[in-house]
Amino acid sequence: MGSTRRRGRTGRLVAAGVACGAALAALTVPAAEARTLGPDGAGAHWAAKDPGTPQVRYRGLAAVDRRTAWLAGTDGTVLRTTDGGSSWRNVSPPGAGDLQFRDVEAFDARRAVVLAIGEGEASRVYRTDDGGASWTESFRNTDPNAFYDCLAFFDRRHGLAVSDPVDGKFRMLSTSDGGRSWRVLPAEGMPTALDGEAGFAASGQCLVTSSPRDVWLATGGGAHARVLHSADRGLTWTAADTPVPAGDPAKGVFALAFRDRTHGLAVGGDYRPGQSSPQAAAVSADGGRTWAPAATPPPAYRSGAAWLPYSRSAALAVGPTGTDLTTDGGRTWRTIDTGSYDTVACTPDLSCWAAGEQGRVARLER
Repeated sequence: MGSTRRRGRTGRLVAAGVACGAALAALTVPAAEARTLGPDGAGAHWAAKDPGTPQVRYRGLAAVDRRTAWLAGTDGTVLRTTDGGSSWRNVSPPGAGDLQFRDVEAFDARRAVVLAIGEGEASRVYRTDDGGASWTESFRNTDPNAFYDCLAFFDRRHGLAVSDPVDGKFRMLSTSDGGRSWRVLPAEGMPTALDGEAGFAASGQCLVTSSPRDVWLATGGGAHARVLHSADRGLTWTAADTPVPAGDPAKGVFALAFRDRTHGLAVGGDYRPGQSSPQAAAVSADGGRTWAPAATPPPAYRSGAAWLPYSRSAALAVGPTGTDLTTDGGRTWRTIDTGSYDTVACTPDLSCWAAGEQGRVARLER
């Protein structure tokens, strides 16, 4: 897939989340130098949290809260902040300089799992329990036909990693000990892949979970861009077509976001610069069984998406040409920022983070 692969809290918090969504509802397209996200948001904006690594592209992002976040990127780079991005610590696994990290899942400030992508042994998983001071390689792919794209966890113990199709079916790795060990799941419950179908390692969001057992997989490259769903932690799957354009190795669904086991968003398009990406977003209200096109989609390819905390209708989508906001559950989108980001994540304490090329990292601030 070109450069993107083969590569019910307290009432106070709920009220705050509603206020956050209402503030973002007034977002307007900013001047490049201002990047203000709306007057009702008391100056809410993407505030740069520069880690000083302009040579690194960060497609992996795990936001724990407004103070703690992990980044995973090119050149085997893993960074961590525990002060809201004021400072960053390089916690890259030793000897990983040749690896391309595309996904990171963090449980807190000390425990995290990162995924390196690539053919054969380039696909690896590492885990740390001490904030990155040390790492354990818990999986190394030995099948030359496998290429792992994304990680996702249901809870602190149970998680999955997905590979592009092997012998005609997507391959799933499973862990039940927080990523310390992995096993390949049986392929019998996985639908046959379409010709040319694969996942996109673009934002760490081609595989996402919601609830203790539901997981969704986004695909592209085949005749249809599809979303696969499993309600039993990856043992059996169903597939649904989406209206997002496909039919080319550069086209498909690149990221998913589910705010619960019913309501989901899909974003994607054609990642090649300058290429048109009509119908770059879709929405589901039935757990991914069916997908409807956004009435007003983002104007270009988007690679990451996240629901605003505690909001039933507001979400963000990001890509190389900007950030878009929906306030009606994904039916309509409008551009609110023109900066380049590959991935976005929001946290229960009402913070949102974004990361991307040239070491760009930002947090939504007010």
